[in-house]
Amino acid sequence: MTDMRNIVILTGAGISAESGIDTFRDGGGLWEQHRVEDVATPEAFVRDPDLVLRFYDQRREAIQAKQPNAAHEAIARLDAEWDGELLVVTQNVDDLHERAGARRVLHMHGTHLNAWCTACDIRSRWTGPMIDRPPCPACGTPALRPDVVWFGEMPYEMERIHAALRQADLFVSIGTSGAVYPAAGFVQDAREMRVRTLELNLEASMGSRWFHQSRHGPATQVVPEWVAEVLGG
Repeated sequence: MTDMRNIVILTGAGISAESGIDTFRDGGGLWEQHRVEDVATPEAFVRDPDLVLRFYDQRREAIQAKQPNAAHEAIARLDAEWDGELLVVTQNVDDLHERAGARRVLHMHGTHLNAWCTACDIRSRWTGPMIDRPPCPACGTPALRPDVVWFGEMPYEMERIHAALRQADLFVSIGTSGAVYPAAGFVQDAREMRVRTLELNLEASMGSRWFHQSRHGPATQVVPEWVAEVLGG
């Protein structure tokens, strides 16, 4: 690993699944009770803001009750011990990477534990409900919405992500389905830029064919094993 300095990691729902956080593809979870179009689009928020806010209030409360798992902790260890460049780009809106101790994290889809004021454009830490239209901590206007990228909206900091990919020696995708763009296209971008690519996933994803190497198994197993290899034990 001596010739590798710059690592970009993409994490998806699979890294948080073993912490008990469901995704909209899971059966029996909160998402199964709603259509995506009814709770996760700008149009849904205009049409029925109470439904959307109630849904995200439930998600926000549930996430705070979960704990990081061994995969999050392994990424945090890599963050702490890797002296090269590292960027952990997560599609997840939970804060389990940060609670495990990782610092070099970019939330491309936002985070449940932020509120975005559509009046003053300020984002504030937020752990409580929004259903009662609380005032923005910055401007006092009751114009808060979840700081989450909904379907049809542009993910955050795409220029920074692509700049990191251009400089990377290794791109690692962990726990992703390979179905949600633009993140699903990162591996193709990396290949075009001659970046080495690795997939760590429970099973083959829709984009597995693009990776130089794939390792399959639970995130709590394959991620700590890979991090130990990178750090030499």
